[in-house]
Amino acid sequence: MNNHVQDFLQYIIVERALSKNTIDSYRRDLTQYVLFLEKVESIETIDQIERNNIMGYLLFLKENGKASTTLARNIASIRSFHQFLFREKVSLQDPSVHIETPKTERKLPKVLSPQEVEALLETPASNDPFSQRDKAMLELLYATGIRVSELVQLNISDIHLNMGFIRCMGKGSKERIIPLGKMAQSAIERYINSGRSEMLKGKKTEALFLNHHGNRLSRQGFWKILKQLAKKARIEKDLTPHTLRHSFATHLLENGADLRAVQEMLGHADISTTQIYTHVTKTRLKDVYSAFHPRA
Repeated sequence: MNNHVQDFLQYIIVERALSKNTIDSYRRDLTQYVLFLEKVESIETIDQIERNNIMGYLLFLKENGKASTTLARNIASIRSFHQFLFREKVSLQDPSVHIETPKTERKLPKVLSPQEVEALLETPASNDPFSQRDKAMLELLYATGIRVSELVQLNISDIHLNMGFIRCMGKGSKERIIPLGKMAQSAIERYINSGRSEMLKGKKTEALFLNHHGNRLSRQGFWKILKQLAKKARIEKDLTPHTLRHSFATHLLENGADLRAVQEMLGHADISTTQIYTHVTKTRLKDVYSAFHPRA
């Protein structure tokens, strides 16, 4: 059955233009699913799979302590897989029909306070090339709300400092234009004119942000840098590369930004995804009320 999984993965790579992380997620989910069917359910062909086999696999995941979000993701992977097989007439039936996705508790994104953001952005205070790079990356993330995967894929040609915006390629190869604040413009200009030139080490590359070898910085490389900077800034919150994106959206909405404008800058296809940040602002208002109202 693994050959069918490979056919499905090839299909979504070509037809859906999904990110590498999403493709890898499908691959992991379906590889484990097929292994369970073969080893536990003794299934040899696709047409032997029935609804109770899928339910058995989901029960197996649940008994092994998997969260409802993991179950929901696996169901989505399995459903897409069987729909593909049925549509391509590889299978005579779709056993995943009517399997319900478990309700998941939507967690509010963790955000930094404006004071914590300020402390983090001021941490790379030295004048060496790497501090200039780190300062530019943090300022750019907080100024635009782009994803870290989008940050490390930026090229020099995507930065338009004179006009005050960047061009970003998001999920599904969708392009969006995002304005830059003066602080971010200043930090990026300083890095490009000084730090980046030194980090190139004679190499030629379009990549904006570079590592110690003068090559494009990776997501993993940025993650290590962020952890070090958060420690220096004495930020005790569990800081992830997405935290600045969450903080960007939340702070904009707290200061009266239009929800649709924030949606466009974040690159969300559905406004309901952006609306979760309005819940964060309401929660923060309640905290302020409880802390300062004399009869709270």
